[in-house]
Order: sequence, then structure tokens, then C-alpha cells
Amino acid sequence: MSAGLSSAHVHVRGLMTIPPVEGDEKFLYKMQQLYLDISSKKMDNIDMEILSMGMSGDFATAIRYGSTLVRIGTALFGARNYQK
Repeated sequence: MSAGLSSAHVHVRGLMTIPPVEGDEKFLYKMQQLYLDISSKKMDNIDMEILSMGMSGDFATAIRYGSTLVRIGTALFGARNYQK
């Protein structure tokens, strides 16, 4: 840590990732394993409550790998229009 910076007031509640576009299940598996590994260590200021991974196109697979939070905006609202 740099001088003057402290993590005493930082409280980690989990992990968040956006999986590769290819939908690589190996990536989701590795995230699940990292989440479980960190959870088992019972570290100060870290409560692994959330594993956020998965979006509209892969949320079912992400849930199968333990995701507790998914982002499904495209499924609800449709694709974004970037042509504005």
C-alpha cells in the first residue's frame, strides 16, 4: 500500500466479473473455485456473499456455476442502440 492509504475501511462482499464473449465455461468454473477458496479462508473485512457473473446470454450457465447476481438488461430491455 502507498503511504497514507489504508484498507481498514474497505469491506469486500464478493467477486464480480464479465465472462468472455465466447461463453467459456472453464472461466466460470475458475471464478467459482476462486470464490470458494477465498470464502474458506475467513479473512478480515471479507465476507464472500456475492458471486456476480453472467449476463443475458449466459446467465443460466453462470447460475449453474454458483452466480448469486446476474445482469440481464438486454433480456429485459433489448439490445442497446449505439447509432444515436
